[in-house]
Amino acid sequence: MRSSRSQTGKKEKKSVPDNTKNTPVIEVTPLNSMPYVGPSMSGNNKANENAERKGGPSMILLPSEADAEFLNLVHQAKTGAVALTGSAALGKIGYTVGLIDIAESDDSYFFRVSLPGVSRDEKEFKCEIEPDGKIMITGITTTGEKTICRHNQVFKMITQNSCPPGHFTISFQLPGPVSCDDFNGNFGSDGVLEGLVKKLYYED
Repeated sequence: MRSSRSQTGKKEKKSVPDNTKNTPVIEVTPLNSMPYVGPSMSGNNKANENAERKGGPSMILLPSEADAEFLNLVHQAKTGAVALTGSAALGKIGYTVGLIDIAESDDSYFFRVSLPGVSRDEKEFKCEIEPDGKIMITGITTTGEKTICRHNQVFKMITQNSCPPGHFTISFQLPGPVSCDDFNGNFGSDGVLEGLVKKLYYED
């Protein structure tokens, strides 16, 4: 058996073959590759925590068939949870100001506009009708403030889902031309504006 040491006990140097001294160096460009990194659970948790910090009060929409046990869990949740049942759970998500219903009969158009928290003062509220059937509503919302003074007390808002206070404009188009002189409107205390306007027929 050959030993790598000489008789003097020193390690011998291995000789390099002559045919490798003049071999050119070849530069090889490495392949572009990226190691697979799966989704980080800790990153998702941090994102959720940041969303909870940034996000304000939220609304939970429940179906009308929600049982009492489930509703109790919602009421026991932290401040900001709202439980909706019955027909209220079938409404649209978002601010209720500006929701519009339009109906039609043989000779008239009827429209209903949701305007909760809107001032009914004639100096601040206006509903204009143009002959082509365009309706323009302008006014001021009084809800959405951060503090409320009632009954000699100051209340600070915990949840805020109402439309912010300030000026607004709502415009929509009726299906056809109308007679601006034949308009009857009523802005009730329930925050709903109802309007009835006659259709305009042009003579041939």
